[in-house]
Amino acid sequence: MLNQNETLPATLNSDYAGSKRNPASLSLSDNQNEAYSASLNVQLKRRKFLGMGLLGVAGMALPLTSKSAENSSVEDFVNHIITTETDLFRKHSDSFEEKIKMIQQAWAEKDYRLVRSLTESIRNTGIQAQNEYEDPGKPLLNGNQFGTVATLPALWRAWAKGWKYYKLVGVEESEGVPRQSEPMEVLLGFRSDQVTSLAREIRVAEVNNGVLREVTSQVYGVLRRGSERLCRVMFLADNKGGEKRQYLVFYGNPDAELPEYITDLEVRGEGYDLEIENQHFIAYLSKQTGQLERMLIKREHGVELYAGGPGHGETPCIDWAHDYVAEDNFMKVRIQYWGECRDYEIIKGPICTIVRRWGFPHSALHPVYNPSRLNIDIEYRFYSGLPYFHKFGKMKAIKQFVATALRDDEWVFTGQPFTGSLWMGADEKLKFGEIDEANKNNVEAFGYYNKDSKDSFVGLYLKHYAELIPNFLDSGHSLLYYNWHGTTWSRYPLVRNQIVPVGAVLHQKNAYVTIAFTEKDGPGKIEALRKELLSPMLSMEASLNSSSAKESHGVLAKKGEAGDSTIPKAVLWEALKNCIDQQMYISNVNLVELGYIYNLSVQDGVVKVLMTMPHKGRPLSSFFIWGSSVVHRTVSKTINGALSEIPGVRKVVVEQTWYPQWNSNLMTDECRKKLGI
Repeated sequence: MLNQNETLPATLNSDYAGSKRNPASLSLSDNQNEAYSASLNVQLKRRKFLGMGLLGVAGMALPLTSKSAENSSVEDFVNHIITTETDLFRKHSDSFEEKIKMIQQAWAEKDYRLVRSLTESIRNTGIQAQNEYEDPGKPLLNGNQFGTVATLPALWRAWAKGWKYYKLVGVEESEGVPRQSEPMEVLLGFRSDQVTSLAREIRVAEVNNGVLREVTSQVYGVLRRGSERLCRVMFLADNKGGEKRQYLVFYGNPDAELPEYITDLEVRGEGYDLEIENQHFIAYLSKQTGQLERMLIKREHGVELYAGGPGHGETPCIDWAHDYVAEDNFMKVRIQYWGECRDYEIIKGPICTIVRRWGFPHSALHPVYNPSRLNIDIEYRFYSGLPYFHKFGKMKAIKQFVATALRDDEWVFTGQPFTGSLWMGADEKLKFGEIDEANKNNVEAFGYYNKDSKDSFVGLYLKHYAELIPNFLDSGHSLLYYNWHGTTWSRYPLVRNQIVPVGAVLHQKNAYVTIAFTEKDGPGKIEALRKELLSPMLSMEASLNSSSAKESHGVLAKKGEAGDSTIPKAVLWEALKNCIDQQMYISNVNLVELGYIYNLSVQDGVVKVLMTMPHKGRPLSSFFIWGSSVVHRTVSKTINGALSEIPGVRKVVVEQTWYPQWNSNLMTDECRKKLGI
């Protein structure tokens, strides 16, 4: 999950603190909002995380013999160890504090293999703690701020048939700049009793002159916090410039299926080893580090930007940041030295692909020299239909150290694909050539272009600031011909041999643009785009004006989503509750409660189920589709068996996916209660 407090102030349109707030007929008062936030914080603070690993109790075995002995042993087991939910959880997992003591003991005994095992266990504890307790930030609208579809004008009710609730989001463009399909992002809260699956149910519709029109949307970062569910909703918004527009976010439809929007954004690959393509470029990420390795500009003959050669022993990428040189110029420590990226998050959707990676950079002699001083967090965002991508960076000092040098942006292009340099100083005007002496510490943009092919690559610095760092610089250094190797750009935000204190943080938000560029019209295009990116449209609370409601084109629901399925979906979902995860021997939790079932659709008697598995240690969903029922042989059914019993079902098709990755936020309240979470 992306942490709003850390990332969103630098991202598109989703910073609640920066949004404008208007009274809304369906909104709570400021006092009620404050009470809601305080209540949510209290809930989070009161719940002590006890350290459940992702594997749970999957490996536990019960000494079962006969049927009667099985029933007796299970009952005795339950009566013996389960007194409260907390006791159940403690019985089957170990806390962070316990694991720290185990590590200290193993270290004292010089059992370093055990130390490594325990550190991996603590890492899994951290993953689960993040899922359960990371603060998502304050939503633009919380769970109690909603309207009911039944109160909307008749024409709108008919269009949105199947959905029960809505939230109203206002969007304002204040710069007088026309926008087309600009990504908007908002954090929203929902009452758990009003929604089954946010990913399946949410639809976004623009209100334009009384007409409703569905717009492409993307839901991610689903969390469960107490009685609230939260998620981030991204949607594409148009604006003629200077307008205020309204968008209805519909939800509350258990028959809804995962939406399928068609855009030009395509993603290929697994993990962070990805190829990300839109109509303007193809970005290739390193299978080793997730860093941007190559880029193909989709113009004319398709110039490819790459960094050739062995570099300094690491895999070359066009994006070489971030790194620092240790005290006394002893060694370089960089993320390019990662043999793999252990901690990362991938979000895919029709509007945006997000790749976030974080960790401590490695030395050239890792792990002999293994400093834990500067934690680096990098995020790429690639969009549908846009000729640029964003990069967000955060570098946080965990321990005081001296940086002989530090870079937070560096690009290398081999083969001399460009013929000229570009830069922008404090006056925000794009200039040709190398940076002059007066502006070397006030760089707002850099870039390169080819006067013949009209290709370009321009970096726009949108935010760059630091906490607890004096003498912070917006410096830059460019070489169009670097040792006859190619073109290179570097940014050094610190003076040499600067002390970086504990708690210091360096932040950045950059956009990198590839457009058709000429010396005549290129500067104006870049300057206008930078102005637009510095002033994104704002989201806000709003009051709905439905007095001019008109008939809208078509309907929101596709066939089967408005109670018109040939086989009632409620019956299908109920049948799937007979499919138990048998490896959770005594908990009696089913696949629906666990959140393993992502989607369900019906067509001509064929039921199609999309499901996941809890982790890649259990890769075979066939266990649930047609496999063994030994443990729950008188209760549990396979997916095929449960659905095939329903009249009208002639075939069951089950597909397995690893995206989005399953986590405990997808479990129902009843499931969490059974598991003591």
